[in-house]
Amino acid sequence: MKGKASIAFENPPCILGTGCVVGKKEGEGPLGDRFDFVSEDPLFGKNNWEEAESAIQSQAAELALEHAGLTKEDIRYCFAGDLLGQLIATSFGLMNLQIPLFGLYGACSTMGESLNLGSMTVAAGYAPYVMCLASSHFASAEKQFRFPLEYGNQRPSCASWTVTGAGAVILGRGGDGIKITGITTGKIVDLGIKDSMNMGAAMAPAAADLIMQNLIDFDITPDYYDWIFTGDLGTVGQKALIDLLKEEGVSIEGFHRDCGIEIFDAEKQDTHAGGSGCGCSAAVLCSYILPMMQSGKWKRILFVPTGALLSPVSFNEGQSVPGIAHGVMLEKM
Repeated sequence: MKGKASIAFENPPCILGTGCVVGKKEGEGPLGDRFDFVSEDPLFGKNNWEEAESAIQSQAAELALEHAGLTKEDIRYCFAGDLLGQLIATSFGLMNLQIPLFGLYGACSTMGESLNLGSMTVAAGYAPYVMCLASSHFASAEKQFRFPLEYGNQRPSCASWTVTGAGAVILGRGGDGIKITGITTGKIVDLGIKDSMNMGAAMAPAAADLIMQNLIDFDITPDYYDWIFTGDLGTVGQKALIDLLKEEGVSIEGFHRDCGIEIFDAEKQDTHAGGSGCGCSAAVLCSYILPMMQSGKWKRILFVPTGALLSPVSFNEGQSVPGIAHGVMLEKM
């Protein structure tokens, strides 16, 4: 263990394979040629949005297995989640794999939570291989958290655009390549933000808290990393994060990037503050961050998916929007 909230692995788990599936809008963005599969059909051949998201998960999982050279029978556990009530995208999407499943809900931080738990399980020797996976779908998320698309509501400039996509990662013992050398697990941080259309402001305090804890626990400075990638703070949350850390005497300017900013061209695609959703950080991790590390262009990354822990019930009852973030230390060995 390291410090208050971190673990440094003596035998770091290795990333053996990934799979990434996205929708048409994501395919039209700056990372469009990097995804494993881009669907022109937002329903992915299914009857409704929720079934479509399940299909995204299933396909990402199959691709990850293929790229790792493994079968579903090789995987001891799956750590996966989505944004929908009772995790129905995950339960219906992964049912046919028949892999022992831990269903996770960390809002948009779910991929970080999944990798935290999966890497601990592999490093402790409880599984030779695990799968870590997260997804989201623009239409299913809008239907649950905001408005049905038919409503045609206007979106404020601080709003983000939920990514239609999924990313899956296979972790295993040994192997060469990119390893998870450490993790920092976040706690719930709530500064009283109540605007459900401004997720960046709600999540930025949790991201700042997580990054500070990681630097303290490992006794490092931001320049230890090539980049610190947050999950989906967007342009509004990025500014808030940088300002919050400056108040603590830490500058991450020049070391920070955000998955929600990377995945869309906000001006050309009219996505306002940027991308969000469980699938945002998962897709950017699998399509961009890990390949850049594999090529040798980046050596060390702190991957920090961020989540806003609200529900339609809590919002309608006037509750604030707490945030959480989880950190994963990636290193090209």
